[in-house]
Amino acid sequence: MTAALSEGDLATLRNRFKKDVEFLLRSDDADDKEKSPEQKDVQPLPRINRHSVFWIVASVALTYYLDFFKQLLHNEHIDRWWLNVSLLLLSLCLSLALFCIVYLEWFKGIVHYDQEFPSVPAVTTAAFIAASFSLNLALWPLWSFFTR
Repeated sequence: MTAALSEGDLATLRNRFKKDVEFLLRSDDADDKEKSPEQKDVQPLPRINRHSVFWIVASVALTYYLDFFKQLLHNEHIDRWWLNVSLLLLSLCLSLALFCIVYLEWFKGIVHYDQEFPSVPAVTTAAFIAASFSLNLALWPLWSFFTR
């Protein structure tokens, strides 16, 4: 490649990459100096908001009102084979999540585990989708259209 480029072209190319590197390596302090006072006053969004709390409280209330776990354990209308399949697939999802979070991130220090193990997110997603379908099939005789 260097044979095809003249010395002036190489100098131009080096200068362009040097400017890009300097731009990328600028500190955040330089960015703070460029911000207007209005941008500095903007606060980040809170981690817990009313919308999230509402949906969590609504799901807990609905689970309590329907006696979900009592129905899940003692109702004879539930298709147990599909329920067992869904619980098996959900346990697979949970074990893969714990493998990524606890083992890979905490013990091995691998932050980008999706690059190291590219099949894990795909398998987890497929298992979760299959678990949701099988749970719908298991609970359909009990709650019919409410299982969707």
